[in-house]
Order: sequence, then structure tokens, then C-alpha cells
Amino acid sequence: MNQRRSGILLHICSLPTNYGIGDLGPEAYRFVDFLAESGQTYWQILPLNPTDPRTDNSPYLSISAFAFNPYLISPDRMIESGLLEINDCRPLSKNPSNTIYHQEVIKHKNTIFDLAFEKFRTNSDHSDFNEFCRTQAVWLDPFAEFVALRKHFKNKIWTEWPKEFRDRDEGALDGLTEVLALERERTKFLQFLFYQQWSDLKSYCKKKGIQILGDIPIYVALDSVDVWANPEIFKLDKEKCPLFVAGCPPDYFSETGQLWGNPVFDWKVLSSSKYRWWIDRIKHNIELFDFVRIDHFRGLVGYWEIHAGEETAINGEWIPAPAKELFTAVKKECPNLPVFAEDLGVITQDVIDVMNEFDLPGMKVLQFAFGGEISKNPYIPYNVPKNSVLYTGTHDNNTVRGWFEHESTKEERQKLFQYIGHTISPEDAPWTFIRLALSSPADTVIVPIQDVIGLGVEHRINNPSTIGDNWKWKLAPGQLDYSLSLKLKEMIEIYGRKRD
Repeated sequence: MNQRRSGILLHICSLPTNYGIGDLGPEAYRFVDFLAESGQTYWQILPLNPTDPRTDNSPYLSISAFAFNPYLISPDRMIESGLLEINDCRPLSKNPSNTIYHQEVIKHKNTIFDLAFEKFRTNSDHSDFNEFCRTQAVWLDPFAEFVALRKHFKNKIWTEWPKEFRDRDEGALDGLTEVLALERERTKFLQFLFYQQWSDLKSYCKKKGIQILGDIPIYVALDSVDVWANPEIFKLDKEKCPLFVAGCPPDYFSETGQLWGNPVFDWKVLSSSKYRWWIDRIKHNIELFDFVRIDHFRGLVGYWEIHAGEETAINGEWIPAPAKELFTAVKKECPNLPVFAEDLGVITQDVIDVMNEFDLPGMKVLQFAFGGEISKNPYIPYNVPKNSVLYTGTHDNNTVRGWFEHESTKEERQKLFQYIGHTISPEDAPWTFIRLALSSPADTVIVPIQDVIGLGVEHRINNPSTIGDNWKWKLAPGQLDYSLSLKLKEMIEIYGRKRD
């Protein structure tokens, strides 16, 4: 990522489809075409891990750090592969233009998946499936077992399962082997389907010259196979409940900090295993993506630890973590480390030192550029280092227009006007920011699709520290005006970000 290039941030679930949620089907390929026609180099997505309605369908609170979200599987691609007939895949009736109704999607797609699974079981050739199960067994076997047990115990969190299953007693698990066999196979089948469709899409991206930026959430959810199968690498009590949880101190997004609630890692145990779980996780993501963003990177250097039971994140404390040792171990197996760091928020010198030592680009956000004294603001374009990924905004920010209309102060808007030399309207704000970002020294610029289209606050995808209205936004059919590709391409050429 050391060349002048740019890309667009759009999560898979936000693509328009007939099935209520974006997927790996035709619209994904059309978006790759749009990127190529627009002169872009990168497609940045959010984590592909399974989501759960109980955690607000956040891709950052998954039941697995390795598995894929089956609801992003494309029924249209299943028809093409012969797993389904056209009549098997009726559109979702409740499919409003810009909103994902996750519960309806889950019910509708599971009906489709059941039909495909029954047809798959009658096929004689399972060689590709068997090979996938063999090569991915380290994470796939426990994941399939976890999903089957979760369903068997009526979706209770695993810490509330009978003790012998909570603690993974081999005798108890063996006793349910036959009962859960079909559910385990179905889970593996869906993971296989996703992997096939993802591999095809990634190949198409490569053909079109588009590179994919993936995302690793630093933490995992308590109700996950990762904690159930590896309790020793987390700080848990004798009942397998967290002693401490993760979050961050008061910041731009919240005066009381962010209380994420994830269990925190026991780095002493991870060190004794030579960081095997983390190395496997990073290698897994490097195989899936061209580059990988590590969310909340500073938590690998020092993390905000909060006693379980606290109502806010205010009373946490910083605990050191062995980032240098971790990345030294990772580089032994992944010498060319295609990683960049989400280093927003409270960043100390030790975080900067680790990023410099391992040559990891950091992130900057243009929406933060107009507060305080501009000449000293690290986000103002002329202060952004070359080895950076500059965003107009991220998935955690408002859209640029939403920021301009609802969050920016009068002083911030005035500084913006002074910086660009004239006043602008809310409609002008998104492309003004895009121009500022593309003209900056940053090697890489990423623009959320909402800013490309010029959308307002109602099209925000996530508002940190809130629940209920996040992770629901998607593009409406036809909303991405392909005349925008010409405008993007012209600007890419002006600011020297054209692909070879």
C-alpha cells in the first residue's frame, strides 16, 4: 500500500439484492465493475464473520473469528451452480429499499439453504467439500459443533449450557455425536458454499485489478466458539464468565467511553503458546484478503480493561500487551505482512513505535481535521503522513453530509471554509471532502460509498455505543449512479491515483 491509490468502503451486506441483504452474487460483481471503471484500486469491506441478532447483528461481535456469515451467500450463484432451481429462490417480500430486516432474512434464507442442503446430500461427488473440511478442520470442526450445540440448547449462551457441555467434556460431547451430526454437516456445507463463492468473487476482483481490504476485529464475543473452545486464552472465572471486559476510555464517540463487553485476552497464556491462536487468525485473513485492517490496533500494545459488572467504561485501566513479540512471531510465518492499523483514539508513543518497527500504515479521518488548532491537527491533509490510509469517514462515523449538517460545530465549519477558501452547502460537502482526501499526501484514500453518492445521516451504518438501528443500511437498486464512475475517474487522474 505504498503507491498513490484509492478505493471505496462498502460492506457486502449493503449491496442491493432481492433477498433482503447484500450477498456474493451479481450485484457484488457489478460493484467490482464500477470500481474498475472508476479507476479505483481497493474495495474495503467489514468483517465477514457470522452476525447475531442478539448482538445487534454487528460484524464486530461474532460467534466465530474464523467462520463466514452464511447469510451473505448468494442464492443466484447457487442456481448457477445447480444447487437450486429458479423457483426455489423467491425474493424476500419484506425487502425495503435501504433497510435490512435481519430476522426476516434469516428465516427466508434458511428455507433456501435447507432446500440446497437436501439436494447436496443426494449428490455423489463431495470431493471438493471433503477437501475443504479437511484443510479448514482446525476452526471448522469446533465451529460446526458449537453451532449444533447452540441450536440443541435453544440458543442459550454457552456459559448457561449444562456444565459438561459448557466445559467440553469429551464423554458428553460424544454422547450427542449422532444426534447433532446432520446439523454439523449443514453448518460445514454453508461454510463451504461461502468459501466457494468468495473465492470466485476474489478471482474476479483480481482479473479486474481490484484488491480487497479485509478487517479483523481485535476482540471476539463471549458467546463464541473461540471462547468456548479456548477459554484458557481469555481472563475468565471458574464458571467461564469474564473477570474483565474490553472497551475504550471516553473519546470522540462517547463521554463515558465505550463498554464493548468482550472478554479480554490472557496474554501470558497466549505467549506460552507462541501466539498460535493469533497467528492462525491473521494467516486465515491474509488468505482471504489482499490487505487486512486490524481494528482497535492499539489494544495489541495496551488495552483498556474494565471489571466485569461496570455500567460504563470510565473506571477501566490501561494494561500493556506484547505487540512486538506477537508481530515478531507472526512475521516468521508471514514475512510480507499485508496489515494496516486502525490507530484512532488515544495513541501513545509505544503504539507508534510498534507501527514504525513493523512498517504498518495507520489511519486518518478527515472528519476530525477541523477541530482545535488546524496547523497542529494530525488529520488536516497537509499533516497526514504518506504511509497512511486516509478516510473521509469510516463505518463508525456519520456520513460527511450527516456530519456537516448534524455534528460539526459552527467553528469547525468556519475552519473548513477557510481551509478550502469558500463556503459550501451540505450537498457540496461530500465531494469537497473526497477532493481534499485524494489530493492529500496519503498513499491510500478510502471513501465510504455513502459519501460518493452524497447521502445524509439517515444512511449511516453504525453509531458506536448505541444499539437497535445499526448494521441495517443497504443500497437501493439503482442508487449507485454509474455516471459517478466518470467523476471519480477524472478526480483519480487529477490527483495521481490512477492504476497502472
